[in-house]
Amino acid sequence: MPTTSSARRPLPVLMVPLRRCGSHALRLRLNASPKFYSPYPLHIVDLMPLVPLYGDLSNDEAYFRLIVDIIGLQAISMVKWDTPTFDPVEIFEAIARERRSVHRIVWELLLRAGELRGASTVMDKSLDSVHYARELLEILPDMRFLNVVRDPRAQVASMNRAIIHDFDTLLNARTWLGAHVASQALANEFPARVLTIRYEDFLSDQKQVLERICQFFEIDFIPQMLDISGSQEARTFARRSALWESNFYPPIAANAVKFTKQLRVDEIEIIETITRDFMKLYGYTAMTTADASIPRSRYRTAMERSETMKAMAWSELQRANYKDFTFRRFRKNYLAMIKQSFQPAEPYTTAAVGLEHQLITATTGKESLSSPSKLNRQQ
Repeated sequence: MPTTSSARRPLPVLMVPLRRCGSHALRLRLNASPKFYSPYPLHIVDLMPLVPLYGDLSNDEAYFRLIVDIIGLQAISMVKWDTPTFDPVEIFEAIARERRSVHRIVWELLLRAGELRGASTVMDKSLDSVHYARELLEILPDMRFLNVVRDPRAQVASMNRAIIHDFDTLLNARTWLGAHVASQALANEFPARVLTIRYEDFLSDQKQVLERICQFFEIDFIPQMLDISGSQEARTFARRSALWESNFYPPIAANAVKFTKQLRVDEIEIIETITRDFMKLYGYTAMTTADASIPRSRYRTAMERSETMKAMAWSELQRANYKDFTFRRFRKNYLAMIKQSFQPAEPYTTAAVGLEHQLITATTGKESLSSPSKLNRQQ
């Protein structure tokens, strides 16, 4: 597997700033280029709350442990990368003398995967990492950013139905605002490194938008990008989750205003009130006076309601698509296991053995020596 060297590595790109913006539609089309590679994202933001538990990363043991856990997170991804299994020892030895960071580990995996594909540009679709953009630029000074803007009313309407977000318009509008505050600050500070496109422009003219992106990425636009039906990756991906079903079909321009049937007028007003400055900046016309009164107590009520609806959504997902449910639950369990591993040692319970067996089986395809079935046969 390629290692770090003085040779020019693929150009690193991060898509920002928030999921449910049409990001997979863009990623899958760009992947038609042999010089571009963007695998299913790790969404490392989910691991970030646990990073302080590793302590001082200048400690080799702590850094190696983090490398192992990140490679494990990649290995259990619900959409596999088409690369060989990464060797934690090899990764550690390759980057141990560089600035140590969770992001440096993630990007070593991404760059190596891209190099194996012969790509000249590699993109991470972990949009939430916009909040770590400055650290990323310190690690990878040549990094560029694709800022994908979507009408906040349409994006919030989509977020409201996604298990990865909150089930409340007010909460999701606030999340939208925070993400775009970060991306706009990035664009203002590093204008040459940020390309901003509107998803609605992509819906109306795929070719023009993709050509702009390709020029920014320093890759050639190819006609195959316009024929998503010819992408086996898109076909397989769309079957994995109800969230992704539309990714195997041409974009529908009428979907840009579908939010008018999905949101109540008072919800639209809330979104327009919270995001009005950015709506003006990006050229979206308000439908209301955008001056809704939003007391702080309303956020607390919204969070309580969202948590109740999220629990119901998990139950519904298990009923409707047990594969999607199992993959997502498995990722949650993996992150919980990492957190638990920092707690004081406890007896090696059957439940712990079972989870370890699932992880080893998922990452290697082989039954672990400590699997419940083997333990029972040994007793």
